[in-house]
Amino acid sequence: MRKLLILSGLILYSTFIFAQSAITGKITDIKTGVPISGVSVKIRSSNKGTTTDNQGSFKIQANANDVLEISAIGYKTQSVKVGALSDITIALEQNLTDLGEVVVTGNRGSPRVRTESPVPVDIVKLNSLEQTTSAPNLESQLNMAVPSFNYNKQSGADGSDAIDFASLRGLGYDQTLVLVNGKRRHLSAFVNEFGTRGRGNSGTDLNAIPEAAIDRVEILRDGASAQYGSDAIAGVINIILKKDVNKLYAVIGVSGYNDPTYNTLNNVDPSQYYTGSKIDGQTMKIDLNYGLPIGKNGGFINIGANFLTIGKTFRALPDTNWSTNPGSKKVAPYIAEYRRAFGDGSIISGGAMYNAEIPLAGSKTTFYSFGGYNYKHSNVYAWTRNFYDHPEKYPTDAGGNLLFVPSIMRVFDPSPGVLDTANVYYNPQEDVYIKDISLAAGFRGTVGNNWDWDLSNVIGYNNFHYYGNKTFNATLPENVVATQNRFDDGGFNFLQNTTNLDVSRRFNSIAHGLTFSFGLEFRYENYKIFDGEEASYASYPPTQKYYPITGDTRDVASGSQGFPGFRPSDEVNASRTNVGGYLEGSLDVTEKWLVDGALRLENYSDFGFVNTYKFATRYKLSDNFNLRGSVSTGFRAPSLQQINFSNINTNIVAGSLQYIWLAPNTSAVAKAAGIPPLKQETSVNYSLGFAWKPVNNFTVTVDGYLIKLKNRIIFSGQFSATDSVLAPYIPATPPLNSVQFFANAVNTTNEGVDIVLEYNKRWGKKGIKLLFAGNIQTITIDKINIPAPLNDTYFDRQTFFSTREQAFLIASAPHTKFSMNLEYDINQFAVGTHLTYYGKLSTQGYGYSTQAGAQPGEAGGAGVSDAGLGYDPYVELDNGTGTVPENFVFNPKMTTDLYLSYKISKNVSWIIGVDNIFNVHPDISATAGAKNASWGDSESGGPFDAVQMGYNGTRLWTNLVLHF
Repeated sequence: MRKLLILSGLILYSTFIFAQSAITGKITDIKTGVPISGVSVKIRSSNKGTTTDNQGSFKIQANANDVLEISAIGYKTQSVKVGALSDITIALEQNLTDLGEVVVTGNRGSPRVRTESPVPVDIVKLNSLEQTTSAPNLESQLNMAVPSFNYNKQSGADGSDAIDFASLRGLGYDQTLVLVNGKRRHLSAFVNEFGTRGRGNSGTDLNAIPEAAIDRVEILRDGASAQYGSDAIAGVINIILKKDVNKLYAVIGVSGYNDPTYNTLNNVDPSQYYTGSKIDGQTMKIDLNYGLPIGKNGGFINIGANFLTIGKTFRALPDTNWSTNPGSKKVAPYIAEYRRAFGDGSIISGGAMYNAEIPLAGSKTTFYSFGGYNYKHSNVYAWTRNFYDHPEKYPTDAGGNLLFVPSIMRVFDPSPGVLDTANVYYNPQEDVYIKDISLAAGFRGTVGNNWDWDLSNVIGYNNFHYYGNKTFNATLPENVVATQNRFDDGGFNFLQNTTNLDVSRRFNSIAHGLTFSFGLEFRYENYKIFDGEEASYASYPPTQKYYPITGDTRDVASGSQGFPGFRPSDEVNASRTNVGGYLEGSLDVTEKWLVDGALRLENYSDFGFVNTYKFATRYKLSDNFNLRGSVSTGFRAPSLQQINFSNINTNIVAGSLQYIWLAPNTSAVAKAAGIPPLKQETSVNYSLGFAWKPVNNFTVTVDGYLIKLKNRIIFSGQFSATDSVLAPYIPATPPLNSVQFFANAVNTTNEGVDIVLEYNKRWGKKGIKLLFAGNIQTITIDKINIPAPLNDTYFDRQTFFSTREQAFLIASAPHTKFSMNLEYDINQFAVGTHLTYYGKLSTQGYGYSTQAGAQPGEAGGAGVSDAGLGYDPYVELDNGTGTVPENFVFNPKMTTDLYLSYKISKNVSWIIGVDNIFNVHPDISATAGAKNASWGDSESGGPFDAVQMGYNGTRLWTNLVLHF
């Protein structure tokens, strides 16, 4: 009997021990309380396991004596013995060493360690970068940290002065897709026009997102159209917003430029130029971030805000008299007569962005939302108007005599008591007001057998409004022409609404794990141009006047000088829709071999159907060496801006101020010129590289790429408005000089290699951080797709896309760019430096002399009647012995930034620094040996072009950083 009782007890005990029961649980972040999805929950004694859903919840069958291992990338692993537990709540602690390497961009499964991704992804933590530089916005900060990221500040380029775009791998601004929290962000309504880099491109205004709201930026440097859709030819920039709660973060910074060489105050005769102060470009920024918890299930709302004000800068050569100074340039009367106000415009900007999540109690669903508002006002100077050269652009009386306006006009070398009208000039100003609004909302959760779903809607709106300021419409009646100095020039806006459904599931039982995803997308876009007030564009009688100063009769210049207003004929209200779907899979074939694949189908209501694919793979040759590569196809839909944009603007061509009509692609004049309707740009992308971690805390990644791009959309050249074929379709007023178009004109090859070295080490109270990011690249024009009607003669072919325009496309990015960020800290002190090397690039002028490449008998051949249009541009040598190509060569340069920080307390840090400490500038925009003829013939018309490190020189700055 006793033996029977013992046997019965053993059976009951073993039943208790080995009987499995359902264990449920939830896993959250220990600091924020936010549920963590994709956490691995495994039974230590077996291969059985599961992962958490979007609510951080899991369910698993386990015995009482089993031990669960809880692990997630970026968090410390925990072990939990089941025992009598049936419901478990676990809070994971972040592993700070690993967390910085986790990426979510480029895959829809669980996050990956950056070095184990099959494609290169950069991670930029905004807080640390923002604090150690005077760079006032997101794009200028990323320019220091990402190898093939390029950004140039414009001057004298109308709306391009007011908004900044950036590019990856030497491609266009609109060939990089921008996401926020993984959701597509809207484009700007603006299109780059004359005198700009990236002309013909739109782009996303990254600076409309306050840096204080951003946790990190993940930059996928690889084609990703099959995964994310249009625009992702060069890659993807994914901005991840903060989720912090009960933490106050603030940065208060001031800065200013000290350029002892090129500040206009240092000119031989400063009165010739607009001037500011010795320390100009004075900047103040305030960034704030704070978060609050919502409910008891890990909900939160985080808000980041910024305010920024930047003053103008004024730059000119100290001496332009080349006869007495061999290093200078000559323009009679020894001044930069077309750019007396060259430099950055002023900016006042402010905005906020929020990020929120609310798990729904008693369910596996989370509501989330994010969005923001940004306002920017920019004031910039247009090109100078000189009365002796262009009296038709001034207010005059019936006899063509100047009506002098002392509050706007200036006089060169005024004689006491005498107004020398031959020396009067003024600079029109352009006020640009930009409003940017975005709102995203959605639900995500888990349904059925661990199927994760995400349903969202994102709407974005960008409005661009121009005003002419301190300028004139010379055709207004004599009683108001001198007094109406401000004009509403109109503008444009763009709205984008995107609805997405994304579904994915992880199958642990297939090979070593398969993540399968699919989704649908519907996108609606609307683009509008609205006209300005009548006086901003109109021409009033008399349309011609005799001007005594020039001794001839001229057409009086109509419209607001600087930026003529949009006309009723420019107005447009265009919309389109897009429907797309994708399939995506990520398979761990073995523990070492990962394979990714994606297929996407899309249909646009205006130009039709496209499809793309991608294959990527990574193989672990060893525990610390991963080989990776990809091949993909990509596309970029022509934007509504490119299809519909139209306006009449002014530009300096070969020293002459001209009216140029950018005609819409849908216009009759475009059809007459043989310009076909715009279609999508397409690409084939190849990449191959490796990620290597030779020792702890040191990572090396090297990735080569090759991008074959067809049908790139560009501006055509400028066709004469008097051409017999085009003239019937040209507006009568103002008297136009030329017309140009958007066209699918060019096939290119971009190839290069990105190199990133990263080292982080701490010992005791000391630490060192090193980041080296390098890019070596080339851009080749493979083919120019000239429409048949424009392919008859060399002249026509050059008009369509001249050698000058080809040079600017090739100069989209320097051949080499290397940056190194180094910081050493000990106790409360830290010292650091940013070194940035910009490689050589070159552009061309318009050309004043014979176009040597033209064939005899063709326009531009034997004479100079067509000079200045960029056809094989040549200029005369200063010594009069012949002509040379008008090449502007910008040799390699390196800038050095230095900063010192002191931790005043646990919560307060003070940082001071000097950027570009050696006052390095790009080379002057002039042709060696031909300074007299080429000076002022550059893209900007000033001493410098928008290349490399900018032209403002040394910047002094300080930041106060608060953490509470």
